[in-house]
Amino acid sequence: MQIVTTRDRLDLTGDAMAPLRAAWPTFALHDPVSIEYRDAFEACFPQYDVLLVDNDQVLANAAAVALRWNGSVATLPAGYDGAVVQSVTEHHAGVPADTLCIMSATVHPSHLGRGLAAMALTALRDRAAQAGLPRVIVPVRPTLKAGYPLTPMADFLTWLRPDGLHLDPWIRTHQRLGATILAPAPRSMVVTGTVAEWEKWTAMAFPQTSSYVVPGALDLVHIDRTLDRGHYEETNLWMQHH
Repeated sequence: MQIVTTRDRLDLTGDAMAPLRAAWPTFALHDPVSIEYRDAFEACFPQYDVLLVDNDQVLANAAAVALRWNGSVATLPAGYDGAVVQSVTEHHAGVPADTLCIMSATVHPSHLGRGLAAMALTALRDRAAQAGLPRVIVPVRPTLKAGYPLTPMADFLTWLRPDGLHLDPWIRTHQRLGATILAPAPRSMVVTGTVAEWEKWTAMAFPQTSSYVVPGALDLVHIDRTLDRGHYEETNLWMQHH
C-alpha cells in the first residue's frame, strides 16, 4: 500500500473515488460552500489531499487545509464551511498558516475496520509537522450522532464509555491518536435546497411543513412547504490533535 497525494495520482481522482463519495449522505455533497470553494481548496492545498492506494484502488482519502489559529476555543473557525473559506482566503492573502485543519477522512466501504482512517489521519499529521504547523484541529462528524439528531452536541460529547473514551467510534479514533475534545462546532455545514431537491437527496417525502429526522443527518432538517425550502444546519465537534 502506498500513501500518495491526488496531485501525484490525478488518474485516481475520478471513478476511483466514487465508492468513497458514496459513503457520504447525498445532501452533504450539496453544501454550497464546499462546491464554491472546491477548486480553490484543491489548488491551494494539494499536499494535504492524501490517498491510501493498493494496486490502483483507492482504499482511503483524507484532506486538510492550512490556516491561522491562535489556539483559543473562542477563535476556532465556524466549522467545516468556515475553515474552508478562512483557509482559502488567508492563502490568497499570503497569511502564514500555523494550523492544519483536517476536513475529511473517508474509507472505501469494503475496507472498513482495517485502521485505514487512522493511517490517513497520521499521514496528514506527519505533513503538518513537516510543514512546521504546530497545531492540528478537525471538525469531527461523529458516526453515531445521526442516530440521535434530537440530542444537542453539547450533551453528546459527554457520552463516555467505562474506559473513559467516547461512545462514538469516530471520536475514539481521534482520541487514540492523542486528540482531545474542544467544543461543538455549530453551523459547521449548512445545506439549503428546494423541497423537491431534499426529497431527491434523501429518498423521502416531506408532505408538510415540519422538522424531519433524515438518515445520515446529525441534526433535524427543517422543511417549509410554503417557501419551498429545506434547510439544514449541521453541528460538528471540534477536536485538537496533540
